[in-house]
Formats: sequence, structure tokens, C-alpha cells
Amino acid sequence: MKRAVLALADGTTFEGRALGASGETVGEVVFNTSMTGYQEILTDPSYVGQIVTMAYPEMGNVGANPGDQESVKPHAVGMVVRNSSEQHSNWRAQETLDVYLKRHGIVGIEGIDTRRLVRHVRTHGAQMGVISTEDHSPTALVERARAARGMEGLDLATGVSTQESYLFTTPTPNLLGEVPRPAPELRFDVVAYDYGLKRSMLHFLVDVGCRVKVVPAGTSAEAVLAEKPHGIFLANGPGDPAAVKGADKVVAGLLGKVPVFGICLGHQILALALGGRTYKMKFGHRGANQPVKDLTTGKVEITSQNHGFAVDDASVKGKAVVSHINLNDGTVEGLSIPDARAFSVQYHPEASPGPHDARYLFSRFAKLMAGE
Repeated sequence: MKRAVLALADGTTFEGRALGASGETVGEVVFNTSMTGYQEILTDPSYVGQIVTMAYPEMGNVGANPGDQESVKPHAVGMVVRNSSEQHSNWRAQETLDVYLKRHGIVGIEGIDTRRLVRHVRTHGAQMGVISTEDHSPTALVERARAARGMEGLDLATGVSTQESYLFTTPTPNLLGEVPRPAPELRFDVVAYDYGLKRSMLHFLVDVGCRVKVVPAGTSAEAVLAEKPHGIFLANGPGDPAAVKGADKVVAGLLGKVPVFGICLGHQILALALGGRTYKMKFGHRGANQPVKDLTTGKVEITSQNHGFAVDDASVKGKAVVSHINLNDGTVEGLSIPDARAFSVQYHPEASPGPHDARYLFSRFAKLMAGE
């Protein structure tokens, strides 16, 4: 198989085999601890500009299929795995992971010690890296990694946001042959800010009775309020929340007018709208096994997460209630602003991929819009 090299900005290099497309790619090297769901991860717009390392050693077993897309194409710029299965074994699969990556022009590497790489990133932090199947010079690749710009200060959300508004009314599809569910009654008109949203979020909003109008990231508060929505949804997305042009001021203009529900980047933008601050984490949270404690109920949820920035808890004191915390490191995982009928979570309650512990939050949003 073709040789490939991964080089990090701090001078660390790994040699392995080419996976996916031939060529070279540059991005922030991060790791995800999920055991499966690689297609949903690759197509999550939150991974724009990132090379994703899958910590679990076996990938590709279930192949790839159109039903598992979270957006129309992959957004991660590279993939790192220990071993990619040459054959898939799943009745829904239409192609192998390798063919899928080739078709979308995604450069990857396999056959390296991903345990070593994950430990290195955990110890030294996420950093820029290069995967190349053409240039195998460690020195040259390290220099290119060092010259690449990092995530701080980058407004990536505006770049992946929809350019035109559109209506979404499709409930969660019956992909696995479950018992058919009755069509939801669409009682609520919701405007969703697209900072890089995942398709499954829209499905779950429809499931709880929402007719969703998706709007570009830069849409003004006045334009949205003119729609007379029952609620506002702030989606996930990539990059530095503080760099998303005007988003904090727009959300500040919405607070207190209608119920607001934010997820991931939307959660961070909500904190900024309150006058809070965000910061770049050392290596972030990416995986489907993050323990989060609900400080209101005392219950612990196992959650799916994908973020490299977090909300500074001291910066929101007196402005919002910290409703959830991460049990691994104590970081803020949820905010509540009762007077403004707004709440947000840092994690992904749609959990695609991941556990279903937090899906009740979509129903909470529906109840808030219903005045319950």
C-alpha cells in the first residue's frame, strides 16, 4: 500500500499507509473516542479544518451509506485510524470507508499507533498537522504544519452556514425498520440559526412538533422576530465562537423575546451574548462517552460531544445559572436563563453518534414554547 506521513507542528511524526485520497491535507489534529459513527463524525460541519483521529482501533466495519450523513459532504479535512477494514459488513452499507474517503477527496492515514498519538495530543494539546501521501520528508511537513494557522480567531461558522433560508419539516426517518411513528403535529414555528448544524438536530426538532425555518448565520434579530416564531434554535458549528461575526449581538437582541435553545457553538454564542467569555481548551471534548451532571436534578448523563472551546464559568456568574458540568474536568456544560426563557448545552443531545440520555432536551424546548 502507498506510504503516508503525519507530521505535527511540535515536530512529532508518524509513518503509516495511505487511506482515502492521495495528496496532502493540513488541519488541526484532534481525537474522538467514539467506537463507531465515523461517517456522522466526518460529515459534522463542526469538524471543518480538522484532522480527526479515531481513538478506537478498528474503523470501517460498517462501511458508508447515504442515510448516515449529517450534511451533504464530509467537513473534516483528514482522518487518522489504526486499522481500516477492507471489507464492510452491514446491510445498509454501499461502499467501504476507503472508497468513501477517495470519492470525497479526503486524505487519511492508517497503520499508525493511534494510542501514542491520542496520548500525545492529550498531553501536549491539539495542534496543527499535515498528512501527506506525496512528500515523505518529516522536516518539510513539520514546517508546513508550523506555518498553518490555528483555530483561535477563525470564523468558520459563517463559511459553512447556509446561504439561503429554507424550511425543514421532515421527522426522523425510519432507517432501521422500527415500528412506524405517527406524523408529528407541527405546532411550533422555530427559526434555526445555521452555524454548521447537523441534519439530525432538525429531525429531532420536527419530532417534537417544530416547523423549522433555517436561516444563515448572519441573519439579523429584527428579520427573525418579524417571522413571529415561537422559538429560536442556535445550532452547533466549527471554529472560535468569539470570532463569529455579530452573532453575540444578534442573540442578545433575541433574548427575552422568545424561548431560545442553544447547542454546542450555539451554547457558547449564548454565553457571549450575555457578556460572558469563551476560551480554547487544551484538547477539547470529542466522543460519545462524556459524563455530564445536571446540577438541578443531580442526575448524570452520558453524552456525545465535539468542541474545542468552552464557556468561562466565572464570566457568566450573575448572568446565567450553570445547569450542567462535565464530571471529567468540571467545565461548563449547560446554562439556564429562566427570566429570558433560554437554555443551552455544550454537548449534543441529538447524539449522532452516541447515547440517547439527553434527547429529552428537545421536548423541554417544546414545553418552553408551549408555556408549560
